[in-house]
Amino acid sequence: MDETPWHPLTAAREAAGLSREQLADRVRAAAARRGLRSGVDKSRVRKWELHGVRPDDQHQVYIAEALGLPAPVPDGPLPWPYWLPGAGLPLLPDEIVALGPATTVPALREAFKATMDHTRRRIVVSAVSSTALLALAGAWAQPSHTATAQPEPSDATNLVDGDEISRLEQAAALFTNRATENRMRTVTVLEALLQSVTDLLDERRHGPRDTARLHTLAAKLASEVGWHRFDLGRHAEAARYWIGGLHSTHELGDIDAGAGLLSDLAYQASWRSRPHTAAELLRRALKRARHPAAQSLLQLRLARALAALGDRKSTLRALTAAENLLSVPAADPVPSWCSWYSNADLAVDSGQALLDLGDTRRAHQLIREGQAELPSARIKTYGVFQSYQARSYLELGEPEQAAAAATEALDLALRIGAPRCVQLVRELTPRFEEFPTAEGVPELLARTAV
Repeated sequence: MDETPWHPLTAAREAAGLSREQLADRVRAAAARRGLRSGVDKSRVRKWELHGVRPDDQHQVYIAEALGLPAPVPDGPLPWPYWLPGAGLPLLPDEIVALGPATTVPALREAFKATMDHTRRRIVVSAVSSTALLALAGAWAQPSHTATAQPEPSDATNLVDGDEISRLEQAAALFTNRATENRMRTVTVLEALLQSVTDLLDERRHGPRDTARLHTLAAKLASEVGWHRFDLGRHAEAARYWIGGLHSTHELGDIDAGAGLLSDLAYQASWRSRPHTAAELLRRALKRARHPAAQSLLQLRLARALAALGDRKSTLRALTAAENLLSVPAADPVPSWCSWYSNADLAVDSGQALLDLGDTRRAHQLIREGQAELPSARIKTYGVFQSYQARSYLELGEPEQAAAAATEALDLALRIGAPRCVQLVRELTPRFEEFPTAEGVPELLARTAV
């Protein structure tokens, strides 16, 4: 079942430091001050936040008072819940799927706004719905959508801008080609570079060649920043950066890079227990992806989503396709977004898919084989793989080895600052609690206690 999107009321309530029960208490108090009675309790607040129930106009006034906010204007321009801080205007489907000329800048500006609002803690942007993501992916998958060339301005303008773009390219390469452990701490620089690239795109005074260079930079930087947000669990922001990058690849006409960003959005959907959405996004990406390595990675991620859905036959078919495609020679270089992809990744993620299907011993073998082949420079991936290894040991009933693997993953994640890896270890806590006296387990449970 799809995860319910983050609601603006949840954001406003938590920003005020209130539980649902405390908000309900304040709402009832607001009604009592008017000599009226409200029957709101925490279950009603939950329905407002999670089930799309709309409070009546009077209760919206009580909610505003309970949160210390101005009362909403009756029949005003912003209906519930869009008058709440940071909810913004509703994200209409046609705004999401409008892939065309000059759509990159607005999409990236939306991502910057989400980050700024999060930093100020006055706004938490709502999640992008599965419906909107699939509509966007469906529009991208239509081959009629092509990049639009721009007229060439004067040579003098190109010369000046070309020098500036070269400096941005050099800086981006410097900060994106660093080791994983160091890249985790350079996101503010990447954001600043992306902002500069976006500003140059917004000027619309570059020729086709320089515009293409800017779009290439925008897509790369948006992907990097999106992954940083993803690692921090700030999923609404990550999705918006990746959507901005997708718009940029569309204007650039780079189909495989666009497929990569759809794959990132699918990976996020799988991570958030939305395998249906992930599978559909990946199927759309596969419609146009060209390079065999890109197709292989898309098939592998599709297999992970299908395994989570329990579709054994389709999972095995996708795994076979991923393995075959990875060995197909290609004249063109591997797209940069999947240049890291190797047999090690294929083995480990195949093992994870088989683990979801209950093939524990084969899964454990593949995870071990893949982990042994992983290059030492990919330290964050190693931590993720170690958490997978811990899970496979637990499935085999070997808690001591599982605790050792999970502890190593946790130590590494804390050292390099990778919250996503920490979360993977913490998600194993219920399984470790089944072995409270096994060597290493009590210490691990104490460290992962929230």
